[in-house]
Amino acid sequence: MSKFTKDYVITMKDIVREGAKILRKVTEEVSIPPAAEDVEELQCMLQYLKNSQDPELSQRYRLRPGVGLSANQIGLDKRMFAAYFPDETGESQAYMLINPKIISHSVGMIYLSEGEGCLSVDRSVKGYVPRYQRIKVRAYDPAGKEVVLSFKGYGAIVTQHEIDHLNGIMFYDHINKKHPYLLPSGVPIEAL
Repeated sequence: MSKFTKDYVITMKDIVREGAKILRKVTEEVSIPPAAEDVEELQCMLQYLKNSQDPELSQRYRLRPGVGLSANQIGLDKRMFAAYFPDETGESQAYMLINPKIISHSVGMIYLSEGEGCLSVDRSVKGYVPRYQRIKVRAYDPAGKEVVLSFKGYGAIVTQHEIDHLNGIMFYDHINKKHPYLLPSGVPIEAL
């Protein structure tokens, strides 16, 4: 029985930090339809993201703000993540995706000029993380229904970051080791 039930409040003490083996492991597929426990864990993860973006709650629980959280970041070997970020209109969108897979992507790339961060990484990592500008993802929702979603811009960056987690890849693995601010050549790439 998982401790991450609908009444459980995830705090920073629940977040697995870099160096933990589970962050470098390809996570296990979740059976479809998902078990009630899987759905509660996803809801708990999404609630962390909402709480972390609420100034009062983030201060009360001492939460670092986050826009995405993968199951392995709270120690679960499950291929699923929650995300909560603003779309192009500024409206916050919530996602709980199970067994996500990128099925297509743009040639063009983007990166965050300030770099990426991660709840599992307690240090500042300098450098650019190139990501696809647009992606299409096939996944299952908490009801076990297959969904195909398109993300672009910031949403595409967040989604790629979380899918990387599920594949045992950290964001800084994409940074050029010798020249952290060097971007890939031969592809259109722009700062977001």
